Amino acid sequence: MTTTTLPTTAHRRSRGPFAGLRALTLSESRLFARDRVGAFFTLAFPTVLLLVLGLIPSFKEPLAPGGPRLIDVYTPIIVAMVLSTSAVQGLPAVVATYREQGVLRRMRTTPVRPQTLLLAIMATMMGVTLVSTVLVLVVARLAFGVPLPQSPLAYLVALLFTGVAVYGLGLLVAAVAPSGRAGNAIGTVLFFPLMFFGGLWLPRDVMPELLRGISDFTPLGAGAGALQAAAWGEWPQLLHLAVLAGWAVLTAALATRFFRWE
Repeated sequence: MTTTTLPTTAHRRSRGPFAGLRALTLSESRLFARDRVGAFFTLAFPTVLLLVLGLIPSFKEPLAPGGPRLIDVYTPIIVAMVLSTSAVQGLPAVVATYREQGVLRRMRTTPVRPQTLLLAIMATMMGVTLVSTVLVLVVARLAFGVPLPQSPLAYLVALLFTGVAVYGLGLLVAAVAPSGRAGNAIGTVLFFPLMFFGGLWLPRDVMPELLRGISDFTPLGAGAGALQAAAWGEWPQLLHLAVLAGWAVLTAALATRFFRWE
């Protein structure tokens, strides 16, 4: 007579961190689509904000003779906002809710690693961010004649560095938030100063020198600066890329150190 041997923990873990990733990502995507409020603010709100700003007459006027218009300046800032919204508001709330409900703890006894769920959540958020970014760029081009990024490769590099930095910050919040409500609250508190230094209320181009200097060392300030440079056909400043890389390394290390599964 043959018997069935239950897989040991070591055997389950040997399947690797990508076991079940596709199924979990599809599941997270469906859950995201059901959250209509969250889906609106992540997918549609940045484009709606762009349309509202573009309808203001002053936003269609050049900042200086022969220079870019205010709507041209704001498009990269809104792209940075897309990243910030999903990274520091969406990601921490989802992960902290799963921790609060014991989902991460229970997954440690299954063949699927808890880390795989984190990868699935981040894959979903990044996919949504990419769709929202493309939507902002296309609408800006069609509705207001904002040029597409003049240096696509530099723009992708700036987008990648900015994404890694802000998602690292989001993971750090997710690592310490005890509940979904706390994760959302902490993310919201961080969102507004991040976007202030990113130029949402006062564009970096017109910031006082001291304020702009501080902005250069924040994740969204450096990110918006890198995205603007790439949008205008220039390579991002090494300072901005170094700042973004530094934030990514620091936040990833702290998130790994303090992350709690339960």
